[in-house]
Amino acid sequence: MSSINPVPQNLSDHCKVPNNLTYNVLSWVMVAEFVLGLPLNLSVLYIFIFRFKFWKNKCIFLFNIVVADFLLVACLPAKAYHYQHGLRRSTDRVTCKTLLFMLFLNRGASIAFLITLSLDRYFNVVHLGRRNFVKVLKKSPQISIIIWLLLLPLTIPTMVQTFECCNSHGRMNETYFHDVTDTFREIVFFSQIIIPFFILVYCSVRIINRLRKKTVGEKTKLRRAVWVVMSVVVVFSVCFLPCTIARAVLLGVRLIEWQKAEDIVVQVYDSLMVLSYIDCLLDPLVYCFCTSGFKDAYVSTFCPTFLQKRLLSPDFGMRTGPTITTTTSGVRNISLPLAEK
Repeated sequence: MSSINPVPQNLSDHCKVPNNLTYNVLSWVMVAEFVLGLPLNLSVLYIFIFRFKFWKNKCIFLFNIVVADFLLVACLPAKAYHYQHGLRRSTDRVTCKTLLFMLFLNRGASIAFLITLSLDRYFNVVHLGRRNFVKVLKKSPQISIIIWLLLLPLTIPTMVQTFECCNSHGRMNETYFHDVTDTFREIVFFSQIIIPFFILVYCSVRIINRLRKKTVGEKTKLRRAVWVVMSVVVVFSVCFLPCTIARAVLLGVRLIEWQKAEDIVVQVYDSLMVLSYIDCLLDPLVYCFCTSGFKDAYVSTFCPTFLQKRLLSPDFGMRTGPTITTTTSGVRNISLPLAEK
């Protein structure tokens, strides 16, 4: 079989990959992500349930991110299989839509809970002393259930049988209902990345400005807040923003019916989507920055003794113990993990 498939004459034949070599490489990248992501997330799940007891440490939102990552990891073998067989998507409608549903739900849940955690850090630092509604919300497990339920309507367009081989805008013979459904799906895709990213940038700038204005004694907790929010920004910048930009370019090329350019842009878009799946490997870093208690439990459970001494030392990373901070009411000890004590 030639490594380059001919450009299909029928525009409805979109499932075939434009370049077998590219997608073979991408399939092995996903295999690697699965091999690394499954044990990593299983170990994180073990720590949250049996060692860290997330329900007692007010880390319910972090636990939900782990659940979302499992949805992603579960999809990787099927997508790798399709790529190895020269298909961008499954030709079976049920399989295709189920995978898209799982991926949309994972992305939406990960972003929703990451943004909520960042907002909690923002209010704890920039508006210290005021009532933090996010802190109140994250204490209730029912809120997490509500977030999941609110995400379901946003994933329904991936299940509607209006698009061929799970593709969207720019295809011929679209009906009005087809066009509306695809438009809504694209709005959800872009808005769930762009809006949260601007929120993250705003939170980061405000926290950094707060850091510059504070005294030396107060800077320890603020540096930790900066690392929490910046770690989420890194996840967005590496995993979500590049594929979002590529998606916009792909839609533009598809709408002007430039088939040769589309074959190239499709490969770039799919490559960046595969790169975005490493959020299941990066999220544990966010957990470590959010609360040193998780890092301590994970290191003491899975790391050898010689590494434990180094990783658990106060000088390693951003781990900080209680710090003495002078306020208007006197002297008090402050320890600022993201999870509430």
